[in-house]
Amino acid sequence: MRVALFVTCVNDTLFPGTGRATVRLLERLGCRVEFPEAQTCCGQMHFNTGYRDDALPLARRVGEVFAGYDAVVMPSGSCAAMVREWYPTLGVEPPSGVYELAEFLVDVLKVEDVGAYFPHTVTYHPTCHSLRSLRLGERPYKLLSAVRGLTLKPLGGSDECCGFGGTFSLKNPAVSAAMGTDKVRNVLDTGAEVLCAADNSCLMHIGGTMRRERAGVRVMHLAQILASTEENPA
Repeated sequence: MRVALFVTCVNDTLFPGTGRATVRLLERLGCRVEFPEAQTCCGQMHFNTGYRDDALPLARRVGEVFAGYDAVVMPSGSCAAMVREWYPTLGVEPPSGVYELAEFLVDVLKVEDVGAYFPHTVTYHPTCHSLRSLRLGERPYKLLSAVRGLTLKPLGGSDECCGFGGTFSLKNPAVSAAMGTDKVRNVLDTGAEVLCAADNSCLMHIGGTMRRERAGVRVMHLAQILASTEENPA
């Protein structure tokens, strides 16, 4: 398959390792991955903050840049939900075949065991967009459960927001911090070494709280765990 990687702003700017891990994983599974260099922001931040006129040209650009691929894969439930669910409200047709990473692996490639090896105890946080908008459901859990060496621990209060919410954390910092503290408490109760999620924005928020509390738990994007092998461990 000819697959385009939409890396997202957060990953491109702060977590480029997630983009590289996504490419390694997809190529290992036989995909031909391309990175359209003309890609820019999907416009979600503008849209959610009420600047819809500013989001419109960004949405149109995404539609143009990612046209013609067999699939467009995004290692972000947040951005995938923006493109699929909200572009039509702007009068923009989304590119065909837009998928969050776990969706693409399970629904399109029909694979759950991706050949990964990660000998650590992990708990998974389903981010709000992946849980409520994309309804990823059991897909990430199935992928993680098939990783050799990985022990998956259930996360209490997993359906509760971590408090990031994009600009919500800037406009309501005290509430955001309290929600993040609750999430960290639940993570620590699992005894996991690693917290995994499908959005680095949420991992940045939770991870920052854990670092300040010296919790000793790593945060890792789902793509990095799935790309990990014995030869090239994460």
